Amino acid sequence: MDIDSLLSVALKIIPSSYLATATAIISFIIAACALAVRFWKPPAKNSRWLGFYRIVSALAQARGWNANAYQPDRKAIMVPSSQDRSEVAENLGLKIDETRP
Repeated sequence: MDIDSLLSVALKIIPSSYLATATAIISFIIAACALAVRFWKPPAKNSRWLGFYRIVSALAQARGWNANAYQPDRKAIMVPSSQDRSEVAENLGLKIDETRP
């Protein structure tokens, strides 16, 4: 079975009012997590809140350009666009993939 046939079977079984409610709840959770991540200072990497922060951040879909610059297990470096990021990372003793563009 492919995804289209599974989806069509699921849509026939589940009432549309339930699907609308589930969609609204999931949308609210994502928006609430995005708002929380926007104003919540990331915890220290040895904090007991780190796991919860990562779950909220994942639900908020805060990855890539949307992610906080300061994260518990990463280092952010500010580099002028005219300067090579790999050179600065090497001077700091970091791997290039541990730095953020």
